Amino acid sequence: MGAETKTVTESLRTLLPDRFLIVIGRQYGSGGRKIGRYIADALGIPYYDKTLLIEAARRLGFEERVFRDADEKRPSFLRSLLQLNYGSQTSDYSANSLCDEDIYALQSRVIKQLCEEGPCVIVGRTADYVMREHPSAVSLFLHAPDECRTAAIIARGDASSAEEALEKARKEDRKRESYYNYFTNRRWGHAANYHLCVDSSRCTPAGILALVVDILDKNRQH
Repeated sequence: MGAETKTVTESLRTLLPDRFLIVIGRQYGSGGRKIGRYIADALGIPYYDKTLLIEAARRLGFEERVFRDADEKRPSFLRSLLQLNYGSQTSDYSANSLCDEDIYALQSRVIKQLCEEGPCVIVGRTADYVMREHPSAVSLFLHAPDECRTAAIIARGDASSAEEALEKARKEDRKRESYYNYFTNRRWGHAANYHLCVDSSRCTPAGILALVVDILDKNRQH
């Protein structure tokens, strides 16, 4: 971290509560990870997405598959039915015994333990719902027009055409929506569930950071 960046970080931190949390929900291709990392770096706090949550789970003594094998998708009807009819031996949380609800509960435990360690940024995994009782949490939902998302998806090499990128974006959004709605009984992307909803194509990461800091500063003053 350069001297200038360190000075900015120290200046921003004076506006923030002692304990705070920033959680980000996002449409696929709207820049959630990029913006999350920017905010974390600017504030000098840890950042967690799926990859880093896998590492954190291992560090905290959980199996990697808690995050590795359970991407943000709702359990299938058939799998849920089989688990309901035949049950699952989950007392030891072994890799072969976990049902979807067990995995979600373990993910939530990992997220809560990370938040107990101090301020951080978490992307996805219904962290806004898991940490809804946190006294100084700010939840964001990032969205963007289809053409902006498809361009971003192509640029990072996840699709070779606008048609393919749009199909992938919509497929991933459906998965995230089903996962979020299933485990939270809320509506994914619905403004009332978040403190801030932002069109990432119309706001820079620095601008989004400023909005987040303003919310946290007001929280600190009350």
